[in-house]
Amino acid sequence: MARELNGQTIAFLVADEGVEEVEMTEPWKAVEEAGGTPELISQEGGSVQAFNHLDKSKTYDADRGLDDADPSRYDGLVLPGGVANPDMLRADPRAVEFVKAFFTDERPVAAICHGPWTLVEADVLKGRTMTSWPSLQTDIRNAGGTWVDETVHVDGVLVSSRKPDDLPAFCEQMLEQFAAHGSRTASPGSRSGG
Repeated sequence: MARELNGQTIAFLVADEGVEEVEMTEPWKAVEEAGGTPELISQEGGSVQAFNHLDKSKTYDADRGLDDADPSRYDGLVLPGGVANPDMLRADPRAVEFVKAFFTDERPVAAICHGPWTLVEADVLKGRTMTSWPSLQTDIRNAGGTWVDETVHVDGVLVSSRKPDDLPAFCEQMLEQFAAHGSRTASPGSRSGG
């Protein structure tokens, strides 16, 4: 059962194009409905072109770009999939460092479908068990992780799922982890906007 997020701020990290729309919008909605504040972070901070599989869908305005995004501001991180999205992120050192910061501080990270490619590049999977789109299993194993074929898997602060059909279970476990870890990023009143 999902718990309330009590105003926690959750980062959604995506490339400027190629994110699988439903893997971004459904977790976003779940965070909002649980009382959290989602923020869309893209590489350059402008418009994000979402996709429905291989077809262009809507565009979304990012709240900030990676150059203006401080990972310590966020209580959790969501990495949606889409084939192009994480492939671009894993080639961007700023995105890789942003992701690493959540594991260094043991803050929750939720990755779905192809989203774990950025985790592979960030070298944070050694000794961890996770699931993903099946084509990533060799990459995950080569990065020192264990791949399982499950609807959703939780390993410490990491929540993972395979595909859009898994979104209900993914969102539920993601919210559980975010709620369980609470707001660890700032003392009350110290967080600044913009």
